[in-house]
Amino acid sequence: MQISSLVPRRDVLSPKNLACWMGLCFAAGAVNATTLLASQQFVTHLTGVVTRFGIHVASLTLMTDYFAVFACFVLGAMTAVILLDGRRLRGLPSLPWLPLATVSLLLVLAATLGHFEVFGPFGVYDESPGEFALFMLLAFAMGLQNASVGNATGSLVRTTHLTGPATDLGVALAFLLIRDLPAEHLEAAKRTAKLRSAKIVAFALGCGAAALFVPSLGYLGFLVPAAICAIVAVSLFGQLRVPVSPRMLAPD
Repeated sequence: MQISSLVPRRDVLSPKNLACWMGLCFAAGAVNATTLLASQQFVTHLTGVVTRFGIHVASLTLMTDYFAVFACFVLGAMTAVILLDGRRLRGLPSLPWLPLATVSLLLVLAATLGHFEVFGPFGVYDESPGEFALFMLLAFAMGLQNASVGNATGSLVRTTHLTGPATDLGVALAFLLIRDLPAEHLEAAKRTAKLRSAKIVAFALGCGAAALFVPSLGYLGFLVPAAICAIVAVSLFGQLRVPVSPRMLAPD
């Protein structure tokens, strides 16, 4: 069952919304780079997590730990849907700002606990229980962010990984090279290329920013993406007017 997106398709690429998507991609890039600098791990996508799950086949403990990280990302995505659409499906007003506000609070929690070395020393990679607690917390937050934006835009926008956007960009660029492309297809390809390019650049800028400020801030570097998520939660999702009764969309 597909619920109507909170952000209308025609508005996804409006200047304000595009800036919000780029901000969230910047935040995800900063989270990923900060986690890499802290513990040599990636948490905004699951490819690396599942890879580590596989290569640790000889260690039941590590396989269980990495599966827990995977499960936390999935649980975060589930939570986004419950927060966004659970109330709508019951005929209650939705709270579209709540998922991203929760992501912001979780990142503040990660920064605070990390600063007091609950997760272990910054920059030390030893696959300790403290490190896995950090990975699980961040994986839940990133699953929550990715699914909240994806669900709010009818799966048009994802903000925490680049494989899909890079693939979509390649497809769009290929269509732009085809001669005599119908006008509507050409326009769609241009929109796709614009959105995906902006997201990739923003993610990379977030990683670059983390490389600059995290060495001096340590775990407190998570406060920067936390602030960005809070700003987007208020500036975009805090102003959405969501109908109480969900409207069903016909398949594309």
